[in-house]
This record gives sequence, structure tokens and C-alpha cells, in this order.
Amino acid sequence: MSGPAGTLKIRDPGPVTTVQDAGRLTARRWGVPVAGTLVPDWLFLANALVGNGEEAAGLEFWLTGPRFTVETDAVLLAVGGPAEMKVEGAEGARSVPPWTATRAERGDKVGVGRVGSGTTAVLAVSGGIDTRPVLGSRATYTRAALGGLDGRALRPGDDLPLGTQGSAEPLALGDPPIDQDDPIRVVLGPQDDHFQPEALEAFLNGQYTVTDMVDRMGMRLDGPALAHRVPELAQIASDGSVPGAVQVPGNGQPIVLLADAQTVGGYPKIATVISADLPRLARLAPGEMVRFVAVGVSEAEEHYRRKIASLRALMKQAKPTWLASGLDLRCLYAANLISGMVDMTRPDHFPGNVS
Repeated sequence: MSGPAGTLKIRDPGPVTTVQDAGRLTARRWGVPVAGTLVPDWLFLANALVGNGEEAAGLEFWLTGPRFTVETDAVLLAVGGPAEMKVEGAEGARSVPPWTATRAERGDKVGVGRVGSGTTAVLAVSGGIDTRPVLGSRATYTRAALGGLDGRALRPGDDLPLGTQGSAEPLALGDPPIDQDDPIRVVLGPQDDHFQPEALEAFLNGQYTVTDMVDRMGMRLDGPALAHRVPELAQIASDGSVPGAVQVPGNGQPIVLLADAQTVGGYPKIATVISADLPRLARLAPGEMVRFVAVGVSEAEEHYRRKIASLRALMKQAKPTWLASGLDLRCLYAANLISGMVDMTRPDHFPGNVS
């Protein structure tokens, strides 16, 4: 497939949909948060299914995906995460499962449904979302109106510019990634010495619930209170913080910082979620449970290397999809066509009078 760049016309963005890529990884020294997608592993895979490079920007959505009209000659689309997509065009409507790229033509109406588990998923578009980069990234950081489309979440009527289309064929993952219900791995510190020994034991052996106070900046948890050694020192001189840092304010309930987290903070940090596990934590919905386990720095680095290697290995298993465009072949093949066969040698077998 090849063709000029075009746009997607947003009809309904869903609750919160933003343009995101891997984030501003080099701007923290200026006090600018990383931003970028909460689920970089899923965006990496979805981009690969539509032939994009790792740097391409897509759409990250919360709870329910966007509805839009394709205003370019042809484009590949793929959802990364547990949400189905529906494409309505001249040849009828078809449903597209997650982790499956499909081709959409000019005038096709596309809708992405609810996230089946967790809160967040992504949509990749061949050529990528081609908004103007800010500080080296197209990621939307709404608190400072940086990046994305005018630094904000999408609205009805928005026109999203697309990058130049390539010649990739749509791919599908036969065995899509599944989040395991394993403890979230953390590296203790940098201020774990601010807490009572029993607080560290409670943090690593207890169970926490994701509260409804969660957004792209952070996730408040509810569970065993983590007591500070000196209650008056529940606040410290502000120092550097990173996505994944587990801050503990005076009430003892941890807050895990996410993609839009500030670059400095004044709460002691009992631990930091490792990079390999942070997307899995960020996908959890309010009411879901979290457990933690401590690992060392070198082990955390090795887990990250293994995760990147596993993502690349998974993409090598992707196959050309049966659902490129037009007929929903999966539904067609699932139908019991045998029961509709007739015997041409028997006139009474046909409806009506054939003789």
C-alpha cells in the first residue's frame, strides 16, 4: 500500500484520547516530564503490525477508544490492547480483533470499543500521527499544553495529520501478549531508610488496591500504612523523581508515579517500580490488587533487556492477516456452509419448482 498523507477526522474521541509516543526522554533536565504512552510495550507492538518504526506516535485512549473517519486514500490500523475495532465502508461493516492490523479506505468510519480489561490501550496508524514535535517528541502533556494536538486531549471535529504511508502489509499476532498476575518488581529506595522496618515488611508482604484516584500522573494505592521513622519527616527537601517512583506521604498510603509525573518531589520514596513492570502496573483498573517484590538494580536491568528481546521475538511471529479489508473472512469461515448445499440432480431439493 502506498499513498499520500492525509488525516483522520475525529467524530467522538471517547473519554480521554491523546497523541502519544515514547515520550521526551531527554528533556527531564529542564524540568519537563517524560509523558509518552503509559503502555510503551503495546505501542511498540501495534506500530510494528502496521509497518511503523518504534518512534511513531499513535493514539492512547482511556476506557473507550475514538470514533473517526478516514480521510486519506488508504491506511493501516491496529489496536494494541484488549479492545475491538469496527470498520464501516463501502463493502459493509467488519469487526477487527485486537492485535490485528486492517486496511481502511477513504470515507471508512472506524470505531474502537471499550477496553476489555484494565483502563488503557493504544491505536497505531500506518505513517504515524504527524503532529508537530515539541522537544523531540509528539507526546501530549496536557498540564503544560505540550505536544500532541495543541497540547490537549482530542475533541470532536479534530483533524489528525498522518505521516506518509509506506508499503507495509497488515500483520496479526497469533499469540498476543498477556499480563501475568505476578508481583510488581521494585528496587528499594532511594529513601527506604525513612521508614520503619515493619513498614518495609508490610510493603513487600502486603496487598494494595488501586484506588479511583489514578490518572497519567500517578496511581494512589490503598493498603497497609507505611510508617515513617520520624513522622515529622514525612516530607523531605524536593529531589529528583522518575516514573515508577513509589512516594509515601504522611498518611502512609503509597503513590506510584506514572508517565506524566513531575521531575522533582518532596515525599520520601520507598521504592521504584522497574521499567519492565511499570506498563503492567499502569494498565490496572481501580479495584484491582497489587503486590510488590524487591529486586536488585542489576536484576532490574536484566529484566528490561529480556522484555525488549521478548517483544522483538513476538513480532517475528506476526503473520499476514486474513482481515485486510472488505469481507470479514473469520465470520465467513466460521459459518456452517455445508448445511446450505443442494443436490442439483434432485429438482425437489431446490426451493421452488425446478424441473
